[in-house]
This record gives sequence, structure tokens and C-alpha cells, in this order.
Amino acid sequence: MKRKITSFTIKYWSIALAGIAFIADASAACTRESLQELTDTYVEAQTTGNAAMLPLAAAAYYGENDKPTDIAEGMLSEAITADFTRSFFDTTLCATFTEFVAATHEHPYVIHTRMEVNDEDEVTIMESVVTDEGDWVFGADVFLSYTQQEDWGVIPEDQRDMRGVIKAAAEAYINNWGDPFLPVPHGTPCARLEGRIYTGTRDPQGQTCTMGAFPQPINTGSRRFVIDETMGAVSIFHNFSWLDAGLGPYHPGTPASQQFRVENGMNRYIHEVTVCTTPGCSRGRPGGGQ
Repeated sequence: MKRKITSFTIKYWSIALAGIAFIADASAACTRESLQELTDTYVEAQTTGNAAMLPLAAAAYYGENDKPTDIAEGMLSEAITADFTRSFFDTTLCATFTEFVAATHEHPYVIHTRMEVNDEDEVTIMESVVTDEGDWVFGADVFLSYTQQEDWGVIPEDQRDMRGVIKAAAEAYINNWGDPFLPVPHGTPCARLEGRIYTGTRDPQGQTCTMGAFPQPINTGSRRFVIDETMGAVSIFHNFSWLDAGLGPYHPGTPASQQFRVENGMNRYIHEVTVCTTPGCSRGRPGGGQ
């Protein structure tokens, strides 16, 4: 019996070690450096209007605002001025996120883009939430002025939150839209940048991220994540129900992107870009601060 237990134990640990080795190999399929190189390539491709620069896999998906798009005819076919970009990198999912602000371009944009890559560093999925005039409280010049002031730098290793903590803090924010009684871990200070509205102008050192209750519960389906523990950052692409009055009552929602900076388990910054099918989503939001 003792010999059998020992044999089982040896086999168990052999399997466990093999699993660890497999996980290590899988996570080594992409590196932070390779993902950063990819986002640099994306920014260059967008500023030069040269989509062919991107290393697309054979059956890669490319979409804009949740619609499959020919990459040669989409946003990447146009050279767009980059006034500011910020990227972060998910080495667990082999995915990237980039915020691209084109405030001084002749046609201003704020674009959020996420990419997923395979073990050969080829892009398998690339999708963008593209916002411009007429989208939810759009204002690229104001958005630029605040996003470039914020500190999204690398967090010291001994102060970083675990992946699950970062994700939970961000998801709590949009889960609260469906149930306003759910708690949300906002830190102090905390500021929210939503198009041309920056809540931090009310109280730069205060917690101004809390949302009031919507007229009805909000569904945020089809969530896609990019999480970067090094920067305490997470991106969530999702469908935002109710907001766009141009869509039917049973529509799953308009394309939206939420971007979070999480510090010590608390939300520090929140960015939102949301697409509208009708000007301002037909909701009549005022032009000033909130």
C-alpha cells in the first residue's frame, strides 16, 4: 500500500509539474515586449493609413463598432493624426488595448482598439469602438486635455493588485448599472472621463466617479477584457443597453468601451466612449460638466 501511495504521489506531481510547464509555455507565447511592438505598429498603421503593416492571421476578424469590416476600407485606410495614445498589455490573454485620440485631425476621433494574437504574434481579432461628432457627449479636444494629464504609469511590483481584484473593481462599476444597490470600490480621488465630461473638475481630490441610478436597469452584455496588472488597467468592450434611443427596446445595446485604472483595489480613473446611432443617442445630455 505504501508503495502504491508513493507511486501515485510521484505520478500526481509529475502531472502537476507538466501542467505548470504547459501553462508557462502558453503564457510565454506572447511577451509584454511583443505586445507593445504590436500596438506601436497599430499606431503607425493608423497614422499612415497603411493597414498592411499589421501582422494579421489568415482568418483574422476585423470589426468597427461591432460590425465586420474590410480592414482595407475601414479606419486604417485613412491617415489620422495621433495627438495622444495609451496602450496596455494582457500577457495572460495575449491581448492589447489602445486609446487613440485624434483631436486636431480635420475629422476628430476618439478610438478604442483591442487586439488578440496567436502564438505566432499574429492578430486573430481586432476590433475598435470608433467615436466622433454625434456620439455620446463626444468632445475629442476636452477628452485629450484630461487623458494626457492622468497618471497611468507602471505600478511598483509590491503594490500591484492581482488580476481578479482589478477585474472585480471594474466590473462592479458596470454591474451597478443593472443594480444600483451593488457596492462599487471607488477610491479617493476618483475621476470619470466620459466624452467631453470630466467629473474631476468638480473636486480634483474627491471621489466623483459614482453614477446615479439609470431610469431602468442596464444590461452590458458581450464583455471582452484586456487586463494589465503592471499598470493596474483593464478595458471592457461591451454592449450598452437603453442609452441609445435610436435602437429598439429589445436591442442588446450600442457598442461601448470602458477603461479603468485600479489602485489598491479601488477605481482611480474611468474612461468611456460610446457609439450613438442618432445624434447624442437622442438623450439630450448637457454640454458642460456633470
